[in-house]
Amino acid sequence: MPYGYNGKTLRVNLTDETLRTEEPPENWYRTYLGGMGAVAYHLLKEVPRGVDPLSPGNIFIMAPGVISGAPFSGSGRNAVGGLSPLTGGFGEADAGGYWGAELKHAGFDQIIVEGASEKPTWLWIEDGKAEIRDASKLWGLEVAECQDRMREELGDPRAKTALIGPSGENLSRLACVINDLNHVAGRSGTGAIMGSKRLKGVAVRGHNPPELADADRLRELAGRLAKQVRENPSGLSVYGTGAAMDAGAQTGNLPTRNFRDGEFWEASEIDAIAVKNKYRVGMGTCYACAVACKKEVKLETPYKVEARYGGPEYETLGAFGSDCGVSDLAAICKANELCQRYGIDTIGAGTTIAFAMECYEEGIITPEMTGGIDLRFGNAEAMLQTLELMVKREGIGDLLTEGTKRTAEKLGPDAERFAVHVKGQEFPMHEPRLKRALGLGYALSPTGADHQHNVHDTGLRGRAMERLRAFGVLEPVALESLGGEKVRIYKYVSEMRILTNCLAICNFVPWDYNQYVELLNAVTGWDTTLYELAKVAQRTLALAKIINLRSGFTAADDWLPPRMFTPQTSGALSETAVIPEELRHAIDLYYEMMGWDPQGVPRLGTLHELGIAWAEQYLPPASADRLVI
Repeated sequence: MPYGYNGKTLRVNLTDETLRTEEPPENWYRTYLGGMGAVAYHLLKEVPRGVDPLSPGNIFIMAPGVISGAPFSGSGRNAVGGLSPLTGGFGEADAGGYWGAELKHAGFDQIIVEGASEKPTWLWIEDGKAEIRDASKLWGLEVAECQDRMREELGDPRAKTALIGPSGENLSRLACVINDLNHVAGRSGTGAIMGSKRLKGVAVRGHNPPELADADRLRELAGRLAKQVRENPSGLSVYGTGAAMDAGAQTGNLPTRNFRDGEFWEASEIDAIAVKNKYRVGMGTCYACAVACKKEVKLETPYKVEARYGGPEYETLGAFGSDCGVSDLAAICKANELCQRYGIDTIGAGTTIAFAMECYEEGIITPEMTGGIDLRFGNAEAMLQTLELMVKREGIGDLLTEGTKRTAEKLGPDAERFAVHVKGQEFPMHEPRLKRALGLGYALSPTGADHQHNVHDTGLRGRAMERLRAFGVLEPVALESLGGEKVRIYKYVSEMRILTNCLAICNFVPWDYNQYVELLNAVTGWDTTLYELAKVAQRTLALAKIINLRSGFTAADDWLPPRMFTPQTSGALSETAVIPEELRHAIDLYYEMMGWDPQGVPRLGTLHELGIAWAEQYLPPASADRLVI
């Protein structure tokens, strides 16, 4: 019997309203683990070349990992994915909360949704049983009201939900999937996939957690970490993400006015410390987690903000704050709540508004186009008005909710030079002109610019360097380096971040790399090693790369936008920028380290070495420098 997982996949076809259960073999779980690995596997196998991401031919995958739902800190996450409506390529995002653990306890390891329904639907899953329900009366509801109605219909106030809001229904390419009201799978536009399938959400309830191979060992590991968190609480436990943003402003690492400027004097007025002092009413957590890093804020004036929608994370504080030139913390909290209510990515929405603000100040977007909204940097009311239009697809919001890349293409070449994205996905709130390897990661990420499966150069010290000893990295590397030694570190760290997305465990919990192995073996009874787990990450990256190649991406898309090659207008980075030749050399080195050819195509020998020779058939024909084996 399997330990830690159920051995069951729920496959749902919304076109013909059928459900069936599949049982992948144990070796499938050990090869892909779940999470991001499962998304990459199914997406490559099941979605042909040329499929429109918003058509019934796309699939939607919801996948915890093999150890999700086991009783230890960090195990509450799950991945969602499909062909991205935002980029057109590999799409994947991750969320915490309780939903992923609940799905495992309800008897399934993953859900694959095919086709599309003619009418709004939702799924109800409980203890190994599933049914498709009519969502006609739920369609159009904001996220919290939808959850309330679902629970009322079920008669179960503890059912866990993964939902889209009106933004997903309206096919915003920035739409996201929200677990439990305030845990968000934000990137890649996956909420629009659900919307295109007329799937409002999935509610789950489970009472039967999978059996553990070594419960005593897992209990000992979990207890040791929980004690460590209690006795030495991190900033995450005290403030959540986004404390001391003034330090980022001083180093140039706080994106300001669409990544143009380098100084934001009001940074301390919008950081997590200010949130705690002014508006925070509690700290939430995820399944079985001792860290408890989730802010909960409540306001009555000047805006009404409900605590059950959580509070702004660092990315949100930056995207709607400094990147828009806004120092009004109440307005930022309201922007966060609107995104949660309507189901839209705070990073994508905030960065797109910042881009629109610069276009407005440059005369590319006119007052006539905004309906009279004075969309200048720093105008908090204009930011909120524009966000309202985006989530409802009204006025100029109908264009902006398509994301920065498509908006820029519509506005023309003058606007495209201000568009800060990779592969169509907007930048998170971290600066490549300071963090050179992070910029490399933005360029190479299969989902477009992403900070989670990435390395942060400024964090390569202390415990982070100690963890890298497991890969033979014994010496520190200069912050400004983008040479071979930094590329090597990027490769190792990003693979471990990809691994956490396959395991579906949280990066914020202080497990070290070797403890990933201990956790996995204690839960499953396997005899895995760190080497084997690194191969899972490499395998996932190769499959994601092939999906992008099949979608029409080339090596030219593994690149940064023009803004990164010029300095900020002021501050610490006013005389520095990404050097194109250095970035090109680093990308070429990375391709070689990964066993990919000079065009970024995984070589046949690499596919064999990773145990995925079956993926050769999906490589673009003109790219193959193939040997007959």
